[in-house]
Amino acid sequence: MAVADAGSGGRGDLDEAAAVFAGVRPRLFGIAYRMLASVSEAEDLVQEVWLRWQAYDRATVHDPAAFLATVTTRLAINAVQSARVRRETYVGPWLPEPVDTGADPYLGAERGEALEFAVLLLLERLSPTERAAYVLREAFDYPYRQIAEIVQLNEAAVRQLVSRARKRVTGERRTPVSKAEQRRLLTAFVAAARAGDLTTLEKLFAEDVTSYSDGGGAVRAARYPVVGASRVAKVIKAYGGGFWAGAEIDWASTNGQPSALLSRDGQVFAVVTVNASERGIDEVLWVLNPVKMTGVSRQ
Repeated sequence: MAVADAGSGGRGDLDEAAAVFAGVRPRLFGIAYRMLASVSEAEDLVQEVWLRWQAYDRATVHDPAAFLATVTTRLAINAVQSARVRRETYVGPWLPEPVDTGADPYLGAERGEALEFAVLLLLERLSPTERAAYVLREAFDYPYRQIAEIVQLNEAAVRQLVSRARKRVTGERRTPVSKAEQRRLLTAFVAAARAGDLTTLEKLFAEDVTSYSDGGGAVRAARYPVVGASRVAKVIKAYGGGFWAGAEIDWASTNGQPSALLSRDGQVFAVVTVNASERGIDEVLWVLNPVKMTGVSRQ
């Protein structure tokens, strides 16, 4: 499928073009978000796709949905490469930007794959093309032939990319607990953390639990991951009342998993979630960077 540059001319009714674009926009955002793990960057990319769609000779496009998905994916592959350069200078641990999935648990996809924090973090280790092939296949169920056209590889190569990516995602992750159990563990964790209850915290944690705090250098946060049940519990207790003072807690679904939104005066200042297996809580994720709160709201 050929994709020409923007500015090659446009024909047809703009209202019809807008209607077509609006119909597929949730899917385009879903692709872009899974590729970039950033709400703001995904929105900017989708806006760029709209501008190109406006300027394109739409009379030559036989399948607008396929065309727009192709443009989105190719732009996202380039954007991932630029994002990785920026993240090399990111202050402290980097975490995906949370997105509210309360209304749309699949975020425009047939399935919720490549949406949870744990999977998005694993996808960061893939090449941009591997990531694109995995997202298109696992989340959106695109046929291999169409993925091959989008990423400009042969079908056999795409099958290998998806297979390799799938093995990395499943092989490097413990079997997660159910959403109900994750919610129970998160609720118990928040209560214990707020109370500074070391004993309960340690009982909730897997022995090798890791705590990641993403402050982006904008707010106070641990600059390095904290590892080990005892150490994580002590660090959480050390933050103590100052962090939790005056905080209102709302329970939400972000990235398809239970999360706690912490707010003061109506402004969300933290998103807290956990990843857990049969061993207990394996990871505690604290998104504290203020610029990453655009995709969540008070529930």
